[in-house]
Amino acid sequence: MTTPPPALLIAGHGTRDAAGAEAFRSFVRELGRRHPELPVAGGFIELSPPPLAEAVGELVDQGVRRFAAVPLMLVSAGHAKGDIPAALAREKERHPGISYTYGRPLGPHPSLLAVLERRLDEVLGGTVRTPADRADVTVLLVGRGSTDPDANAEVHKAARLLWEGRGYAGVETAFVSLAAPDVPSGLDRCVRLGARRIVVLPYFLFTGILPERVRQQTEGWAAAHPDVEVRSADVIGPEPELLDLVMERYREAVRGDLRMNCDSCVYRIALPGFEDKVGLPQQPHFHPDDDGHHHDGHHGHHHGGPAHSPSHAH
Repeated sequence: MTTPPPALLIAGHGTRDAAGAEAFRSFVRELGRRHPELPVAGGFIELSPPPLAEAVGELVDQGVRRFAAVPLMLVSAGHAKGDIPAALAREKERHPGISYTYGRPLGPHPSLLAVLERRLDEVLGGTVRTPADRADVTVLLVGRGSTDPDANAEVHKAARLLWEGRGYAGVETAFVSLAAPDVPSGLDRCVRLGARRIVVLPYFLFTGILPERVRQQTEGWAAAHPDVEVRSADVIGPEPELLDLVMERYREAVRGDLRMNCDSCVYRIALPGFEDKVGLPQQPHFHPDDDGHHHDGHHGHHHGGPAHSPSHAH
């Protein structure tokens, strides 16, 4: 008898934006349609339904005992490093007999960089006809922002990879929350570096409150600087490249072929100003839609323990 492949569990951030939450749910449904050979479910860590626990319960009700979890996130910050592994450990206690492997976040992957490049071309329209025309374009890549310096560094890495070989005048970085520079400061920096045309590019998968905040802050700055051409690009969106990349991360997890970056992880390495985070216990978020019984936070892993081991196998 052939052993069925592990199910695919998609873990999302969660958002207060109804359209953003529905974009995630629609994305999960599309993955299921594309891969009828796999049970597929998805849930959120916080803020929006369904909670991750409900998605796990849905798979268990289908008879699933093995699954691979993929974080639908661009960078490895607190959610991917701690909250999701802790939540998965909790679900293993709720559903004795299940096992799981845990995949890695999505970016910065070449296929997503290609989508970002396409978003830039779309907003520039017919004004960029040849690679040489890009020499007048400065890009401000805006990430979510985190209290985790490693996560913020990943956005800078994406910016550098986007700049390499594409001919833009430069690709600068800013953040919409929790980290500096903010969007207005990032735009100021672009101008100081001689930018004549700026495109603000949100480094987000789907629409939501934070990408909309990026657009509003960009429009506010542009109104105060009428002498600078500033445009706003769209989020990555549910592109075929994103659907394919999630399946690539799934296959990595199933094979155990994981290459998590632990060299600059704030929970393993004493980074300046963050020394108190080393070895900090990781606890699952309390999700208001999760009607399970373990909300006391005692079922999370220490980040330096099994939840963050290179294999992520349980």
